[in-house]
Amino acid sequence: MGAVPAPGARVPRRDRPGLQRLGRWILRLLRWRIEGAIPDEPRLVIAVGPHTSNWDFIVGAAAMFALDIDLAFLGKHTLFRGPLGVLMRAMGGVPVDRSARHGVVGQAIDAFRAHPRFVLAIAPEGTRKGVQRLRSGCVHIAQGAGVPILVATLDGEARVVRLGPVLAAGMPAQDALASLEAHFGNVRGWRARRSIA
Repeated sequence: MGAVPAPGARVPRRDRPGLQRLGRWILRLLRWRIEGAIPDEPRLVIAVGPHTSNWDFIVGAAAMFALDIDLAFLGKHTLFRGPLGVLMRAMGGVPVDRSARHGVVGQAIDAFRAHPRFVLAIAPEGTRKGVQRLRSGCVHIAQGAGVPILVATLDGEARVVRLGPVLAAGMPAQDALASLEAHFGNVRGWRARRSIA
């Protein structure tokens, strides 16, 4: 798998060596590796894509553990039922009902304001199906919180979790969204479809 890049001192950490070893072991087992690095920022939105399979969660969780970063992520509310829900919350999951209008963007911005060190991972596609356009929520969250966006690509062909580039805080929303779409548009995920139809 190669060396896993260590996050900077300001990045929130789990400090769980056992989970870190488990994450590295899972990545080796699946023959995935990590390239790039987490920027040394205490508050950050991570835009993860393309989202083509349920395996994306396994790879993403393994990368999170291998990097030893403490992050929150949004997930479909149906995944938070029963024992799986307990595990998802323990990993940093926040349930989201996509059919309800309850201010997810505002709640995420409030979470950034309440925590001096907070990292939120979001799949801008919002679904495993092909989409014409990415959802703009992650961009609006980053803008409202005044934090940069780290692009995290799940390159299924190369089996690489690629960290970077970083979109600066304050980038106009349309420019940031266009950058994400251009970045994910030609990358194949775990499955063979392209992320942007």
